[in-house]
Amino acid sequence: MLVLQVLTNGILLGGLYAVVALGLALVWGVLDIINLAHGAFIMLGGYLTYYLFTGLGLDPFASLPLVMLAMFVLGYLIQWGLLNFLVRAPMFNMLLVTFGIDVVLTYLAQIMFSADLRTIRPAYAGSNFTVGGVTVPWTNLLAFVVALLLTGLLALFLQRQRWGRAIRATAQNLGAARLHGVPPRFAYALTFGIGAALAGGAGTLYGMVAQLTPYVGVPLTAKSFAIAIIGGLDNPLGVIVGGLVLGLAEAFGSLWLGPTYRDAVSLGLLVLVLIVRPTGILGRAS
Repeated sequence: MLVLQVLTNGILLGGLYAVVALGLALVWGVLDIINLAHGAFIMLGGYLTYYLFTGLGLDPFASLPLVMLAMFVLGYLIQWGLLNFLVRAPMFNMLLVTFGIDVVLTYLAQIMFSADLRTIRPAYAGSNFTVGGVTVPWTNLLAFVVALLLTGLLALFLQRQRWGRAIRATAQNLGAARLHGVPPRFAYALTFGIGAALAGGAGTLYGMVAQLTPYVGVPLTAKSFAIAIIGGLDNPLGVIVGGLVLGLAEAFGSLWLGPTYRDAVSLGLLVLVLIVRPTGILGRAS
């Protein structure tokens, strides 16, 4: 029974991990940018949800579209007004700039929100149900469902919508996309905005199951990086698989080795995937 409980916890955690990494994987796969400010976007999304909940009484799941819209605007403006001028620059330069954005956002969050621990706790936060002796928290289950929904919507957008196909075309062949009338600057800004929106949605879900501080961004960026590598950058399903694999590995690693080795399990899994299959579990081999 303990194994089933740990398995359930690992799956629910993996779904949350997947949506945490989704925005970073999209931006990395399309723009070839490792966005070191991704975790800061997640943190801002969590705080925005927190203040909508405590100040206006808006349920976190109801506020999700508003948070994602606000973060989309922020991400779009950052890409359009700053990062677009560095698209052709070496990756190291982009890493420095996104790291600088992360530092600025974290510092501003510390000034505005203080370093106090905050958690989004709606009335149903402590509720759960039991199936076959396995306890499932409602909040974690709903976060898992929303994570799958966001991933599915992103996949549909990239596959079926005009601008989704334009984003994929830009990622695959910039020259050919230009010949077909795709403005690269707009496609890049749209992609980065969507990545920031997904990060904001992840912040909403994260704030409901974990504590928020201005400093959660760096570990979340690192976790997102590992998930993107493990699952592969070729499609959103790879991020789901990567999140589930990492969630299960951490859950069983904590059971067998102890919670102290949780991050060590993540790092070990990342190294193993890089050795065995560098393109990720669902990545296409070159």
